[in-house]
Amino acid sequence: MTFYDKPWEQDEEYLELISDLIDRPEVQKLDEIVHHHHTTRLIHSLNVSYNSYRIAKKFGMKSREVARAGLLHDLFYYDWRDTKFEEGSHAYVHPRIAYENALKLTELSELEKDIIIKHMWGATIAPPKYKESFVVTMVDKYCAIKESSTPVAYKWRAFRNRSAH
Repeated sequence: MTFYDKPWEQDEEYLELISDLIDRPEVQKLDEIVHHHHTTRLIHSLNVSYNSYRIAKKFGMKSREVARAGLLHDLFYYDWRDTKFEEGSHAYVHPRIAYENALKLTELSELEKDIIIKHMWGATIAPPKYKESFVVTMVDKYCAIKESSTPVAYKWRAFRNRSAH
């Protein structure tokens, strides 16, 4: 699997869990927003959702809620580098905005609410309440690092290979 693969496209069980959300214009709009410099917010959200879902499924956790909340965890439309809030930092504000936007699309369980609102733990103080929330939080960090660094690593490797010849 490479950085650019989309393994969720082949997973019918996963796609069924998010089928009522993925084609919504509010979710598809995320594909127009650059996220972590090298991907879109939609691809990032799918990466987080699918990888969290696989972990949750493997360990007998609530994989449906993990998949859905993972997809919706960054459901906001502004550029955090340009937009500032009086209420606090982007790390604090955007999970609440994503939660409010998600509520407009679907009902959310307490677990899904916790996943969305607490996914920035580490940058914020309140820890996740559920093990599923912790999984999404950690996968979000992993995906952010991978999405930011993998294209740079590819370019570096290509440069190094050209220089060696």
